Amino acid sequence: MTARTLTCQVVEVEDLTPDVFRVHLEGRAEAMAHDPGQYLEMQLDDATWVPFSIANAHGGDGRLELHIQHWPERSNSARLRELLVEAQHLTLRLPGGDCVLDPDSGRPLLLVAAGTGFAQMKAIVEAALHADPSRTISLWWAARERRDLYLERLAREWAAQHMGVTFHGVCEQPLEAGFEAERVVSHRGRIDEALAENLDDVSAHDVYLSGSPGMVYACVDVLASLGLVPSRVFSDVFAYAPRDPLVPTVGSLVRERRA
Repeated sequence: MTARTLTCQVVEVEDLTPDVFRVHLEGRAEAMAHDPGQYLEMQLDDATWVPFSIANAHGGDGRLELHIQHWPERSNSARLRELLVEAQHLTLRLPGGDCVLDPDSGRPLLLVAAGTGFAQMKAIVEAALHADPSRTISLWWAARERRDLYLERLAREWAAQHMGVTFHGVCEQPLEAGFEAERVVSHRGRIDEALAENLDDVSAHDVYLSGSPGMVYACVDVLASLGLVPSRVFSDVFAYAPRDPLVPTVGSLVRERRA
């Protein structure tokens, strides 16, 4: 899709945690069209555009959802929060990004997100389940502590309602004993280490990753040891922070660790 600049209305700003808030925007349906996994850019002033993953699949209703991390110590974050609460209309540029759900693939999905990277995965899950409610989806969501899994309830609903969906919560702090349920699994530690310890073969999967470049490449390096197919791994990081090669073709981190 060709990027468009448009004006939209702020419908609702909702606090999900003390650090994360959700924003609902509304505009002309055809202007808000996007593919699942794409992002938009929001104009703060004449010279400043800030990117955010679109957190919902396109529904044809002209509504968009964003999940925004609030950093009080960062000036842009404070300006953005004030703008969203007070502004009636915003200027957007969308859609952007090539990390989108492949509509022609029915392969199992391995989705790996850190923090508000969950927003991108939410749009992908919604679109995948709409197309095929029985799609096999393994969602891994990393956060510092449980409260940072700000839409844990929704991830649990997907697992409860769809036999093919498994939700893995990965936190640096220990999760309570009652966290686990059917198709809901807890892990403590770093996300790349959790993947290394719990996965065996990902060669059949389409893999999507959302997070910092360090987190994404650490996970890619682990998954490369588990049969990751380079043409079936997707992340916006590959565009704005590329490395060469994106996916290692030699070495076996996991097998060496397990030996």
